[in-house]
Amino acid sequence: MSNSKDIAQVREGMSVRKFLAAEFRPKGSIFTWFNMISVPVMTLGVVLIVIRFAKGIGSITNLTQEVPWGLWIGFDVVTGVAFAGGAYVLTFIVYILNVKKYKPIVRVTVLNGFLAYVFYAGALLLDLGKPWNVINPIIGNSFGVSSVLFLVAWHFLLYMIAQLIEFSPAIAEWIGARRARKILSGMTLAAVIFGITLSMLHQSGLGALFLMAKEKIHPLWYNEFIPLLFLVSSVFAGLSMVIFEGSISHRVFHNKLSKENRESHDSIVHGLSKICAFALFIYLFLQVIVFVHGKNWEYIGTRMGLWYLTEMLVFVTFPMVLYFISYRRYQVTLIKVAALITMIGIIINRLNVTVIGYRWDAAVPYVPSWMEIVVTLTVLFAEIWIFRWVIRRMPVLSDSPDWAREQK
Repeated sequence: MSNSKDIAQVREGMSVRKFLAAEFRPKGSIFTWFNMISVPVMTLGVVLIVIRFAKGIGSITNLTQEVPWGLWIGFDVVTGVAFAGGAYVLTFIVYILNVKKYKPIVRVTVLNGFLAYVFYAGALLLDLGKPWNVINPIIGNSFGVSSVLFLVAWHFLLYMIAQLIEFSPAIAEWIGARRARKILSGMTLAAVIFGITLSMLHQSGLGALFLMAKEKIHPLWYNEFIPLLFLVSSVFAGLSMVIFEGSISHRVFHNKLSKENRESHDSIVHGLSKICAFALFIYLFLQVIVFVHGKNWEYIGTRMGLWYLTEMLVFVTFPMVLYFISYRRYQVTLIKVAALITMIGIIINRLNVTVIGYRWDAAVPYVPSWMEIVVTLTVLFAEIWIFRWVIRRMPVLSDSPDWAREQK
């Protein structure tokens, strides 16, 4: 039975309150490995978050005045936003370039991007010493409307709204709101165009924040082209996440997949691998130009230089070659391996800029506390829980209801 038929049967003869009550009941087995691992971690994480707000950010983190940004910014925000880049890339391909091949995965990709932004916004609040002052960068207070932080804050806020509008037809289909669904579908293209513009500005804007830290970031990772590098890397980072997440969803939510989604999976993964290979090539080319132009040869023989080479060779060049070979040979499994390596490489790159290469010469380098790691895992697990809840109830991977398809 399709997901749309399940919803129709549940809604029949029910009030909205009863329908929502039924939808909030657990679906599927409760005692899974993921649940047994994530619930204790999330419980501990909630306790640590309460302590953080009660006693201050220093009570559970190793952050200092010298190193005010750590794991929560480097991984939860900067890395997470890069992985959310698949949403703007895919919507551009489907709605602007009109490549319908990738339409079956647009909704799940937009959902993933939206949840990423929502939860990483929450992580950002955790990292603010005085979270109630979060309104300041939005209204330009203390910073000014020409500051990078002001622009990033507005990009972040407006892009979340744009993504919510893009995903809203699925919510309307879920609750059976036919008129609302028709109105919201008519807003999709405008939201997509607005969202693509905002996301590109936001991806590069995050890089621009670090232009102000020239004396603090290692020369191998600091350059005036950080915004461009962040933007280009978000393309293959986001699409690699789409391949990785899609492969897991294809297995875990197999019974929720529409026939079109199930049959087109390998073809979609194959097509995305070509884009990733090309984006990785452009990124590597830019990195080589930046390195040569910066004349950073003296650092290559150092420990940080070897780490830089590892990033460029193992986590950029190697997956680029893997993507190219697997595309030519149509090896879907190898494409998934390349996606995983690429994702690890993005994590390493973003942490190199924000944590590892930041104040690398400090007498006492920053190392995240175990409590910071637990809170980071809590944010990640909470996002997965919500993602799973939505997939099991809304027409994201499954077909839309018949009445919704008739509206088009």
